[in-house]
Amino acid sequence: MTIYDISLTISPDLIGWPGDGAALIERVLKIEDGEIANVTHLSMSAHTGTHIDAPYHFLKDGNTVENLPLDVLIGEASVIEIKEAPLLTATVLKEAHIPQNTKRLLIKTRNSEQWKKGAKEFIEDYVAISGDGAEYLVELGVQLIGVDYLSVAPFDDLVPTHQTLLGANVVIVEGLNLAGIEPGAYTLYCLPLKIAGSDGAPARAILVG
Repeated sequence: MTIYDISLTISPDLIGWPGDGAALIERVLKIEDGEIANVTHLSMSAHTGTHIDAPYHFLKDGNTVENLPLDVLIGEASVIEIKEAPLLTATVLKEAHIPQNTKRLLIKTRNSEQWKKGAKEFIEDYVAISGDGAEYLVELGVQLIGVDYLSVAPFDDLVPTHQTLLGANVVIVEGLNLAGIEPGAYTLYCLPLKIAGSDGAPARAILVG
């Protein structure tokens, strides 16, 4: 058994969504200053690094993150790799040979090279899922979709993909680092912070295989 950490490390240098600002990680108590313990304060977007989108992110009356089903966030998952496509349309996904009855699908693309090389600047032309691609995944019965950049949807067309997936109660995991992961079958463990009323939350995600 091998455990693969597919989470991004949160730091002030980690790429964030434009306008969200960098994570602020501040040690407010320090042993070297005479305190009995080190204490760190965090300030960041709920969509920092590897994170979950809850339905409330794009749906007015959608579920918030603390209400997401844990049985969807843990279980058998398929990792597929799509190397060349700039956009994951329904046609592209149909040709990707997604294993039958896949409930949790993680898609590795050229995006993961950004994490592998330690990129420091946000890119707008990341590989994402189109609106019709999202519709196809819903038709397949996918319950969780994971992608290797900070959004499941194209930078210039965010709404259709999110609304289609979240409206069908598909759990969205964004910001995965799949650079070192080979396509295949794994067990996924992905647990977001339990934040009341939030549209999303950072998560620690691992694969076991």
